[in-house]
Amino acid sequence: MIIWMINHYAEPYGRHHNLAGELARRGHQVIIFASSFDHRTRQENRLAPGKRMKREDIDGVPYVWLRTPPYPGNTSARVWNMAVFAGRIWGAGKVEGLERPDLIIGSSPHLFAALAAQRLAGRFRVPFVFEVRDLWPQSLVDLGNVSARHPVVRGLEKIERYLYRRAARIISLLPGAVDHMAEKGADRERVVWIPNGINTDLVPPPEPPRNDGAFTVMYAGAHGLANALDSVLDAAAVLRQEDLDRRILIRFIGDGPEKSRLQEVATQRELNNVRFDDPMPRNRIYDLLREADAFVMPLKYSPVFRWGVSPNKLFDYLATARPVIFSVNSPNNPVEEAQAGITVPPENPLTLAQAIKELFYMSQEERWEMGLRGREYVEKHHSFSRLADKLEKVLADAVRESV
Repeated sequence: MIIWMINHYAEPYGRHHNLAGELARRGHQVIIFASSFDHRTRQENRLAPGKRMKREDIDGVPYVWLRTPPYPGNTSARVWNMAVFAGRIWGAGKVEGLERPDLIIGSSPHLFAALAAQRLAGRFRVPFVFEVRDLWPQSLVDLGNVSARHPVVRGLEKIERYLYRRAARIISLLPGAVDHMAEKGADRERVVWIPNGINTDLVPPPEPPRNDGAFTVMYAGAHGLANALDSVLDAAAVLRQEDLDRRILIRFIGDGPEKSRLQEVATQRELNNVRFDDPMPRNRIYDLLREADAFVMPLKYSPVFRWGVSPNKLFDYLATARPVIFSVNSPNNPVEEAQAGITVPPENPLTLAQAIKELFYMSQEERWEMGLRGREYVEKHHSFSRLADKLEKVLADAVRESV
């Protein structure tokens, strides 16, 4: 099959890169279309000035980078960036040298890109597969406190319903989202759950922590409103009050719209047991993660998570063979399933601090056993080779039914 994957925020060694690589090993040709403007670093680092498009091969995975305008954060400039990307996807079918696809996947970090993918599939008269990463516009209502009756929400809901009806298959990263999708008009029989995963080729063999400094609890990922990182700072304050601030360090790795504010809060509160570091490329992230003794996986308390979660970072944590503190109101809980850490209520600094202390006072052997159970769990259930097997069947069925 010739497969086009359209994901505004696709990046080397991310989900689509790894799935594309696995499909290529099975004899398929996969091309990823993405924005050249890096969402994490807020920089244009793919295209030379004046150039609007570039084809590039990264470790055997072909990309088509499309220029989109810069934006500083979650402002109207970011919405314009989304609109421009969607518009340029419409013209991407005319890129010289590209073979006609057998199928097009449109991913929904936002709905405009998925809609452009659907329209492009219609032009080529090939199946459209809708990958749902986040439930839009429900996330705006539940996380952004926007009224369900707001004109923008209603407009996005029309797009959402349209895409569900037009999709030959719907891939959900959320295990329980089928009920929401069916309520919006999706055919339950066309919905398939394919979660996030790990590339076992990139994950080094598990090694225990070095124990050559403070006990390090790490968060590595986006610094946004949904990530509830204020509760982690509050937990750090609790540890300081108990004179554990010199023995336990909390490290934040990554970037996002909340990072500057969180740094200011940590400075104002004199949280000397907190450290902020820059993001790391995905192909080098495991070297950094191995510096942790444990990880924390927090999200805001929100009804949007009632359909489940599938964060990349959680599977990276588990693959590193370190215990994880899971602080999410979600029906699925990989940490609990794997017996690889501690579960606490979201946005509860006292119980989060207690969980950190529990891991700190635990023997290294107990923590190591927890970590190894997490590693075994993701290798069994979340390796991209296994996920690609499932994806290949989904795509093949969609193509066969369209003939």
